[in-house]
Amino acid sequence: MAEFVLMPKMGLTMTEGFLTNWRKKEGDTINKGDVLFDVETDKLTNEYEAKTSGVLRKILVKEETVGITVPVAIIGTADEDISELLQKVGGKVEEAAAEKEAPKIETKPAAAKPAGGRVKVSPRARKVAQELNVDYSLVTGSGPGGAITEDDIKEFAEREKVKVSPTAALIAEKLGVDTDKIQKDSRVMKADVIQYKLSEDLLKYADPQEYRRPMSTMRKVIAKRMLESVQTSPSVSFNIKVDTTAMKELREDLKDIVKVSYTDILVKIVSMVLLEYPLLNSTVADEEIIKRNYVNMGVAVALPAGLLVPVVKFANVKGLKDISKEIKDLGERARTNALSPDELTGGTFTISNLGMFGIESFTPIINQPEVAILGVNSIIQEPKVVDGELVIKPMMNLSLTADHRVVDGAVAAEFLAKLKQYIEKPGLLLL
Repeated sequence: MAEFVLMPKMGLTMTEGFLTNWRKKEGDTINKGDVLFDVETDKLTNEYEAKTSGVLRKILVKEETVGITVPVAIIGTADEDISELLQKVGGKVEEAAAEKEAPKIETKPAAAKPAGGRVKVSPRARKVAQELNVDYSLVTGSGPGGAITEDDIKEFAEREKVKVSPTAALIAEKLGVDTDKIQKDSRVMKADVIQYKLSEDLLKYADPQEYRRPMSTMRKVIAKRMLESVQTSPSVSFNIKVDTTAMKELREDLKDIVKVSYTDILVKIVSMVLLEYPLLNSTVADEEIIKRNYVNMGVAVALPAGLLVPVVKFANVKGLKDISKEIKDLGERARTNALSPDELTGGTFTISNLGMFGIESFTPIINQPEVAILGVNSIIQEPKVVDGELVIKPMMNLSLTADHRVVDGAVAAEFLAKLKQYIEKPGLLLL
């Protein structure tokens, strides 16, 4: 029995998706489990598999954004009457079926006429104009009634012709340069010809080309949200330098038990400090500030197609080992496009680590509707005075961007100072 294929709901928060890349065409035999098309959501691209077998009788939606549970195709048997299903989707199908591309009639544009009307030109003058590549409509005629003569054409060509020095003409002949193509008001000299030849050869060698392609759905969403973030939040940036000696020692001490990254450690520390400074873990809703007693930590993951921010839910109550395992899992599945929409939503604070790229400082953009984001930078060996002695320490900048509607400068500064204290003495987490 024929049935609709519906736009699937891929996650609790999904309301629509962009249907793209049909893998099958009308009339193809479909087996249960075959991939029919791709669905792009805010963050992910998912393959949709057929839930039943049959023949793809009708594609109702080609490539466009569609709400969840909207019919996008019909699957049935080869000779089954699907008119009743077509009627259920209304005029859209009829309109789509009737929509034919109108035959295009090519027309040649009419030749432009000068303001004074028809140009009078003798057949011989017309032929000479063609030979000398002269637009005779620009020539003033000296013949009877203003007719353009052969001499008028030749005089015009001579006046317009760029004068070339004898040496330049000789060089141009040897190099195969057409001096008429050299744009210069004054006389063309030897250096002009050589420069033109070099530019011509460089152009051929470089073979410059430009390629255009539409933004992916992910890229469009990122662009839209980054712009909205800048327009929504009056952001202020704060930077602080921390000594990572203790954090490195903690990582080294744990390596026999569990291999943790600096990001793993920071997620644990930051999630605990946020509970002391709940304004940085809040959200603005109309004229209310929503505070929380939990932390859902977003961890930015860079992909070739864009940026994803999978979320470690309730990071404040998880141990470092569990946090590390979850971040690795989320990162791997982010790179293979295997995350669910629910794993990309619900964040209350975000960490973005560019330290592995050698970045020493940057200004991250707030991931709406959050009110703050922490940028993690590279660890650099720097001189530092300790107890009156100059020593080399592994130092790292932390870059905080905060929404000034909620977070005042003093609160942001206190938060960073407390974060610095915990990073330099992680044992405080045990108190």
